[in-house]
Amino acid sequence: MAFRIRGLSPEPFRHLFGLDAAALAAVGVRRHVVEHAPGVPDRIEVRDLQPGETALLLNYTHQPADTPFRASHAIFVREGATMACDVVDQVPEAIRIRPISLRAFDSDHMMVEAGLVPGDDLEDAIERMFADPAVAYLHAHYARPGCYAARIERA
Repeated sequence: MAFRIRGLSPEPFRHLFGLDAAALAAVGVRRHVVEHAPGVPDRIEVRDLQPGETALLLNYTHQPADTPFRASHAIFVREGATMACDVVDQVPEAIRIRPISLRAFDSDHMMVEAGLVPGDDLEDAIERMFADPAVAYLHAHYARPGCYAARIERA
């Protein structure tokens, strides 16, 4: 079954790019210079940032629906990112190398299934979850910190 993995649009974050530390702190955002890779996965391009690149650490509402599953958590976005990841039948390396908490939601944004899978087994888990016609979309979370990674849809 074909699937699509999408990163976040850079649009909601552009106003933060280039702000000084005080302006970022005023809105609860921190600038982070990457020291080693892998280690800081960007949620726009869905890739690990390289040493010297700059990320913004901020709180993001990844499940905005008004349900018991409404949720937000800290994420990194690459400062200056311009294009979101959008790949079909491919798992970006930043996801493939990590354990993933995969969460399936129905059209009412209620969680109907979840599982913990190694990133290199993600394709099988996606296929299994999308075999259920009640599943409308999936969220992938980096399991160790629990942070939102990307949205997965049927392609």
